[in-house]
Amino acid sequence: MAQDKFIGEMEHMVLLAVLRLNEQAYGSQIRQCLADTVDRDLSIGALYTTLERLEQKGLLKSRLGEATAERGGRAKKYFAITAEGQQALHRSKQALDRLWQGLALRQGASVTVPQNGMEFPA
Repeated sequence: MAQDKFIGEMEHMVLLAVLRLNEQAYGSQIRQCLADTVDRDLSIGALYTTLERLEQKGLLKSRLGEATAERGGRAKKYFAITAEGQQALHRSKQALDRLWQGLALRQGASVTVPQNGMEFPA
């Protein structure tokens, strides 16, 4: 991934969920992690589209687990973040931190810019 490219919001969240789940990162677990931690109810189709895109970009890698009878003989596809994926997360976090620097988000859902006192509704 080029240094000047940034990951999208959903890609960011999926990468973090995979990182959080570690060796248990497969489709339904990733989906549940997003639902539990960020209240994001993502369809399994949208999730797998994002996972495939991240894998194509080299930010994730996958492996197949053992096939099980309870899954009708199908294997789970496990995902892991790559070094490039970790770098992409780091760059994205740094960029967002720089954008937030100097801004204050109030409880009433408005953003105040301290330098000029301007207030923007969120």
